[in-house]
Amino acid sequence: MTLSTQNQTSNPLKSSWKVKLLYDGDCPLCMREVRFLQKKDQGRGLVNLVNIADDNYSPDDHCEVDYEAAMGRIHAILPDGTILKDIEAFRYVYEVLGMGWVYAITKIPVIGKLANWVYGIWAKLRLPLTGRSDLETLILERKTKRKCEQVSGDH
Repeated sequence: MTLSTQNQTSNPLKSSWKVKLLYDGDCPLCMREVRFLQKKDQGRGLVNLVNIADDNYSPDDHCEVDYEAAMGRIHAILPDGTILKDIEAFRYVYEVLGMGWVYAITKIPVIGKLANWVYGIWAKLRLPLTGRSDLETLILERKTKRKCEQVSGDH
């Protein structure tokens, strides 16, 4: 299944997004969540899903959230440019899709802090748990690939 979520805002009917969620399209667990969110969005275009693993991903188009930052923690961006991270990002996306009850308990400060702490552990472990290279290696591979593409494009 190919996801064409990168350019959702280019379609005038889909430009009414309420939140932009940056996700890792190379992460099988992230993709499971993305498919779930797409199903819940029901084609309304409320959540603009942006694959940061896409070769064309540019921080310039996403409030300067670069690949490294987006790979390290989940980021959501509101239409006014406000950036949400961690559990707050998930909570907002779920609220937009009418499922705010899922993360509602995280609004209690102690629970929210605990949830962010647990999420922080998950964020650090998700790459090895999904059989992928560490973040530094992925960043180096991405930079190398881009340099090779620039060199081959210059010829």
